[in-house]
Amino acid sequence: MLLKASPALSLLSSSSGGGGGNLFPLPSRNSSNLLFTSRGSTFSVKAAKGTNTKSLTGVVFEPFEEVKKEMDLVPTTPLVSLARHKFADDSEAAINDQINVEYNVSYIYHALYAYFDRDNVGLKGFAKFFNDSSLEERGHAEMFMEYQNKRGGRVKLQSILMPISEFDHEEKGDALYAMELALSLEKLTNEKLLKLQSVGVKNNDVQLVDFVESEFLGEQVEAIKKISEYVAQLRRMGKGHGVWHFDQMLLHEV
Repeated sequence: MLLKASPALSLLSSSSGGGGGNLFPLPSRNSSNLLFTSRGSTFSVKAAKGTNTKSLTGVVFEPFEEVKKEMDLVPTTPLVSLARHKFADDSEAAINDQINVEYNVSYIYHALYAYFDRDNVGLKGFAKFFNDSSLEERGHAEMFMEYQNKRGGRVKLQSILMPISEFDHEEKGDALYAMELALSLEKLTNEKLLKLQSVGVKNNDVQLVDFVESEFLGEQVEAIKKISEYVAQLRRMGKGHGVWHFDQMLLHEV
């Protein structure tokens, strides 16, 4: 609040004779008036002992000038977000790009689920793993959509590319090839998340940076480590009977 003296103060005159004294008369010890003392070209305002706030005169309170500026920024048109604040356009665009990444990865994982769930493939553990992965990536997309709306941005869904439907590699087999593909997708997602985080840093958007770092980056590192171990194990066992045991491990894994 700004403390200002009203023009009424100029009407007061010094009651002390001669020059060099106080600009305003000193109240008595029990006075409830304000005490104004001269100090060069300025004066200070102090309340005397026993001051009653109701007796204050010539003093007004005004809102912060910063609040007035912010009030001018509140939109009045119904199609403009009221919640948007310190949210850059390229941050909004980067979030929409990340939503598209999450949906595309989810789509590929769903295609992998459909492949391993076939009757002539019959690897239910792999099917379960990739179906869970697909749901997780879609959940991430929805988290970004919710955050976009929370910050006052607009969700703009983009096209999703059609994935391949056959994953049986001639040399690696389907299990190893699919898991290596999953590892590549997780690393790609991590790169996109880091790019989104850098956009937040560039725009000094601490809230966006915190959201990406706290909700996604740590989890992404864990996912990359986990799938890397799966790839290493599948490379050891080759395309033989060990794949079935690995599939059973995935099927019963919590």
